[in-house]
Amino acid sequence: MVDANTKLYGLIAHPAHHSMSPLIHNTAFNELQINSIYMAFDVAEQTIKPVLDSMRLMKIGGVNLSMPFKRSVVPYLDSLSDSASQLGAVNTIVNEQGQLKGYNTDGQGFINALTNQGISAKGKQVLVLGAGGAARAIILALINAGVRHVTVVKRNNSTFEDTKQELQSWGSQVKVISFANHDLLIKLMRTAEIIVNGTSIGMAGSRELPLTNTELSELHTGQVVFDAIYFPLITPLLEIANQHGCITMNGTGMLVFQAAAAFKLWTGTAMPVELIMSAVKEEIFQRSK
Repeated sequence: MVDANTKLYGLIAHPAHHSMSPLIHNTAFNELQINSIYMAFDVAEQTIKPVLDSMRLMKIGGVNLSMPFKRSVVPYLDSLSDSASQLGAVNTIVNEQGQLKGYNTDGQGFINALTNQGISAKGKQVLVLGAGGAARAIILALINAGVRHVTVVKRNNSTFEDTKQELQSWGSQVKVISFANHDLLIKLMRTAEIIVNGTSIGMAGSRELPLTNTELSELHTGQVVFDAIYFPLITPLLEIANQHGCITMNGTGMLVFQAAAAFKLWTGTAMPVELIMSAVKEEIFQRSK
């Protein structure tokens, strides 16, 4: 029951109505009997500074951020975690007595999702498709997890060279190539132990694939194929990976574990992830009807 002592948390996004975050956090608050509530705020991008000022004034405990705010919020925060600073992007803010600190829990969510399935990235050869916000967080997390080699595949557009230079500066184990480099991609598809789709290709309503049929024909038993997309639960990429005998994972684990990391930062309490995972999958199933 909401009362005068209820702590407020929320999501800052545009649009915000589709988000799973209120379901995730309110289910956790209810299960753990924490007197808090989580709301979604659909906010215009140009109002982000006064929104953060309101966080301080109203003593809002913390917020999550989705696009387009993950980068634009950074100049208005008092401090950043190491990963948020390196990524230049924030998905979680903690209000520490009026001081707003930004964190990025996306990469931790990815690694914890793998660990939850008994998979370690340490010493592995990994292929990451895409170099956007989610992919960048995954790449940094892979480096910190001790990956042997990570090849990032990016579109050869106006940002290619700058992105290549930046990501390769993160560590000698990182190499950035173009989606147009088909011959090399075919070889990498044979040797990669973990393949990650960090693009939006394959989201609900799309039958597109992030790679060509020739490249995908190299998939084989024993490989892990992870798609950061969680709607639908089985993307076109995962369908093909299943046919080739791969171990497949969708984005629900990453979604829940990044939320669990934020929840822990706010409350100091572990989120009941198995309960939340079931609630999220049920909600996705209902939305897909």
